[in-house]
Amino acid sequence: MGRVLLIDDDVGVIPEQVRTAFPGPDHAVEVVDTGSHGIASVRAAPPDVILLDLRLPDGSGLAVFEEIRGIDARIPVIFVTTAKSADTAIEAMKQGAFDYLHKPLELQELQRVVGEALDVARRMRSPVHLVPGERDGELDNAMFGTDPRMLEIYKAIGRVAAQDVTVLITGESGTGKELVARAIYQHGGRAQAPFFALNCAAIPDHLFESELFGHEKGAFTGADRRRIGKFEQYSGGTVLLDEIGDLPLPLQAKILRLLQEQTFERVGGTETLRSDVRVLAATHRDLRAWVAEGKFRSDLYYRLSIFTIHLPPLRDRGRDIEQLVLHYVARFSRELKREIREVDPETLERLRAYAWPGNIRELQSVIKQALLRASGTVLLPAFLPELGSDPPVAPVIAPPALPAPAAAPIQVFDVDAFIRDQLTRDTHDVYAGTHRHVDRLLLVRALERTDGNQREAAHLLGISRQTMRTKLRALGLTISPAFEIDDESA
Repeated sequence: MGRVLLIDDDVGVIPEQVRTAFPGPDHAVEVVDTGSHGIASVRAAPPDVILLDLRLPDGSGLAVFEEIRGIDARIPVIFVTTAKSADTAIEAMKQGAFDYLHKPLELQELQRVVGEALDVARRMRSPVHLVPGERDGELDNAMFGTDPRMLEIYKAIGRVAAQDVTVLITGESGTGKELVARAIYQHGGRAQAPFFALNCAAIPDHLFESELFGHEKGAFTGADRRRIGKFEQYSGGTVLLDEIGDLPLPLQAKILRLLQEQTFERVGGTETLRSDVRVLAATHRDLRAWVAEGKFRSDLYYRLSIFTIHLPPLRDRGRDIEQLVLHYVARFSRELKREIREVDPETLERLRAYAWPGNIRELQSVIKQALLRASGTVLLPAFLPELGSDPPVAPVIAPPALPAPAAAPIQVFDVDAFIRDQLTRDTHDVYAGTHRHVDRLLLVRALERTDGNQREAAHLLGISRQTMRTKLRALGLTISPAFEIDDESA
């Protein structure tokens, strides 16, 4: 349950909006009307997120914010202000506030910002358990394994957590790289400071620099106010640059400078700023190969890989699969309100024999599907979805009918034949038409391969998720995932 504390002397509209946006029983909203009452509430029972008015009857919201930071700097604080210039709120963000909202509040924006803050709070506070022995079905965020490679990972986390150095976490998609990053953070010297995970593949290239470093008012079209970037906002804390292999080359030079000198400038600014951020990086790509191909800077790679932790794929952890299966059966049975208490030996054997190209994330998907199909208290082989290189699940994509380039349907797409056919037609759109047709086939196959997960499909194709979405919209393709997959379990 997410706990939201609203510190605001407006006892009418604002509290009602927050309660509407975050209703029970999944959320609990507490409202106090003075800064002193808010501080007392934080001391008594720290909330997950705080909404703080800048103007309070007993003092400044900034002063209250400083006291809250002294109690627990990990609590995301969102300022609420009536001033459109928001200079004070921007100054607060430089000191570590999460975001700010203008009155009157817009419900959708309120839900988005507070929802993001609740997610950040959960990531910081959910303990990552390193379990080298037998599994414990009661532990949610846990890394299991008796495989020697996993034992070495636990040791590596212990060795590097307290050292304030950059760590590069590598491994295939779905192996649990963010969980390793959170374990390093929680066992390190900055565990009481904020932690933020930024997915480099999920942000459009033209917005990335602003997201990391911030921008000045008027720096570009649409920059109507100053923005504080993550490296300034989370100074003193830890930032995970997830999928750093997707970072554009121009930004790689700025990240390198930040790592070397701890200095940067906002976009459109001339002031050199300092930031004390511990950077963790993660990628599923082979950065050595990307360096050789000129896609990744060698100097940045060497700077990031001062200490590297490589997560093995699930197929190389045969002895751990049974523990993981039993753990996720117990965990998802609770979540889905199923009564499964045992796993049939033949079920375990089938799961052990599978190669798991999607790693832990795919295992979670299969277990959830099996539980949804199950009846009784034993997980039988009949409840498992079909396992294969492309596991068939509920349809995840429904494209419109493809225009046939020839009279007969084409079972195997022959690019050369298609192009020859197009060149014989009375058209001046061969180039664009060919690309549209190939994109239809390629995007559909990539999304089928990743069970409708756009991020994974974009990684597979080597494009950004924003590019993926743009292409999908242009082609009229829609996605409906079979069910939500937990992206961060290991």
